[in-house]
Amino acid sequence: MTIKVINIDTPTLGDRSYIAHDGKTALVVDPQRDIDRVEKVLADNSLELGAVVETHMHNDYVSGGLVLSRKYQAKYITSAEDPVAFERVAAHDLDEFSIGNFGVRALHTPGHTFTHLSYVLIDGQDKPAGIFTGGSMLHGSTGRPDLLGPDNATKLAQLQHGSAHRITDLLEDSSPIFPTHGFGSFCAATSTSGDSSTINDERKSNPALLLTVEQFVSETLAGLDAFPAYYKHMGPANLAGPGAIDLSELPRLSTDELLKRIAGDNWVVDLRDKDVWAKSHLLGTMNFGVSGSFATYLGWLFPYGKELVLMSNNASDFSLAQRELVRIGIDRPAASYLGEITDFSDLISTEVVEFKDVPGALTNSEIVVLDVRRNSEREASHIPGSKHIPLHELSDRMSELSKEKIYWVHCAGAYRASIATSIVQNAGFKVVLINESYDKALEVKGLVTTTGAIDHNPVAPSDIKAKN
Repeated sequence: MTIKVINIDTPTLGDRSYIAHDGKTALVVDPQRDIDRVEKVLADNSLELGAVVETHMHNDYVSGGLVLSRKYQAKYITSAEDPVAFERVAAHDLDEFSIGNFGVRALHTPGHTFTHLSYVLIDGQDKPAGIFTGGSMLHGSTGRPDLLGPDNATKLAQLQHGSAHRITDLLEDSSPIFPTHGFGSFCAATSTSGDSSTINDERKSNPALLLTVEQFVSETLAGLDAFPAYYKHMGPANLAGPGAIDLSELPRLSTDELLKRIAGDNWVVDLRDKDVWAKSHLLGTMNFGVSGSFATYLGWLFPYGKELVLMSNNASDFSLAQRELVRIGIDRPAASYLGEITDFSDLISTEVVEFKDVPGALTNSEIVVLDVRRNSEREASHIPGSKHIPLHELSDRMSELSKEKIYWVHCAGAYRASIATSIVQNAGFKVVLINESYDKALEVKGLVTTTGAIDHNPVAPSDIKAKN
């Protein structure tokens, strides 16, 4: 009997859920909160849900596991060591669970969290057929060990090294690994590689298997950069037991009502693409294009507890945004505005330039090139003379900007730069958007100083078509 494994990707968060099945009964691993995607796969393949397992209490998204398991009266399996507030099947190291004609064996693999479990997939002949590694062993990397705070990071990195070796010691070289993180997620300690991997592949490429524990801990901790602020809300939400989601249409605002929201203490987010937004928009709104890494960066900057209002000229943008937002625990924006920007009279625009224009700008004392990439990106390569403020620090560092200057803003793919441009513009500063991939800066002779290996696929969710 062959066990099939179906991937369910969430590229904007850099995560992957799985459905393993024997043709009749299914196991779901680490489902995202919008469980209708899982339900469609179950229905399309005429599968019964036998169990749902969580490798860990996730820090980068709210799980749909509890709701899914209850809806289908399936077993919900989580670590016995996690202090959850709901009934579940408690899993200990080496516990085995039957799902139809196959099963899984829990394997304690701490490192990403202290209670992390991987699940060895056992076929009908009681042979390992792969392993669901969650945030433990990733494709060419491991899960980051600092999400539980800096005081725990060293110990967790040491444990992560041991867990990687435990996994490879127990499984054959041909065994595939199925991680949840590592497809752009900030939960990865370092950049990952490839869409699939086996134990043998990891022996050849994974730092946890190639370095001594001392080297691994030192290099892993030294390479860590900031992670999204919204992560602090995810663990508690998952431990409490997330409820069902509501993706129904949001209340619609009139033009006057929208203007009142902008003038008030609301977060008004323009979902249109940055190219369209730059041509014409309302002062006081922020541009988070829904086609990019919307949830990651909005969640990173959004002050949870504020009222969120979405605006667009396309109703489908709201549906997509709502789905992205529930995954990070923003269950229900307050309202939405659907309409053309031409419905408003008091509009502004943002000048757009390219990197080929930057050398000339650097000779102008009134212009400051503002780099809003993360520290690790800056350290690898940057434009000499530019000012660096990571996007997630920008709102708290506005005092460093001058009303006498014009700020030309860039990032790696212009998505974050557009967000930053809207923030700087709303604060009353003069701003220009460098609306181009940083790769183009590398093509301008003498513009960039390279101090390290440039990572063209940084550990961050992306919109696939361009790095943000």
